[in-house]
This record gives sequence, C-alpha cells and structure tokens, in this order.
Amino acid sequence: MNGDEDPFRIPITDVFDLPAVEPREVAAVVEAYLEEAARLGLDTVRIIHGRGVGVQRRIVRTVLARTPFVRSHRDAPPEAGGWGATIVSLLRSTRETETSEG
Repeated sequence: MNGDEDPFRIPITDVFDLPAVEPREVAAVVEAYLEEAARLGLDTVRIIHGRGVGVQRRIVRTVLARTPFVRSHRDAPPEAGGWGATIVSLLRSTRETETSEG
C-alpha cells in the first residue's frame, strides 16, 4: 500500500478472517484489529488464519504473545476452524475499569 491509497477498512466483529490479508501486512493488521476489538469491549475474538503451512498462524501467535491486553489464546474447537483459527480472550480495557470504579 502506498501513501496515496485510502486505508482498507474492515468491520470489527468477534471473527476476523485473515486469508485475504497480504502476508507482509498480517502482523500490523492483527495488532490494529486487536486494539479496536479491545476498545469496543469485545471479550473474545476468533482469528481465522487458515491451516496451510502455518506461516500466518505463527505471525498471529507472535503478535498475541506480545500484546499486553491478551489474556490467553488457543486453537479454536473443530467446529470453529480447529488449528486453522485461534480463539483469543482479551482483558478489559483500562478505560472501562476506571469508569466502573470511578
């Protein structure tokens, strides 16, 4: 993507399907998706990365491991994609916590 193009916008839901994302953009797109999902208050999301040879899965898991508001992640159950998808539990945002306490 060059500087003249508008950014590609994706709807933020609890399921994110990655196969359409260019491999070199996966990490940045997953980071942005997670930030927005957390900001919207989603507790759990499913990232579909496909089975293939595992490149996207490794990138996704690397991003999840370094994201401070990811509580946990695991392979999806078979009916939700199995090892071709990852279920991610997110921590509540600091802003929500402060609002509920304050």
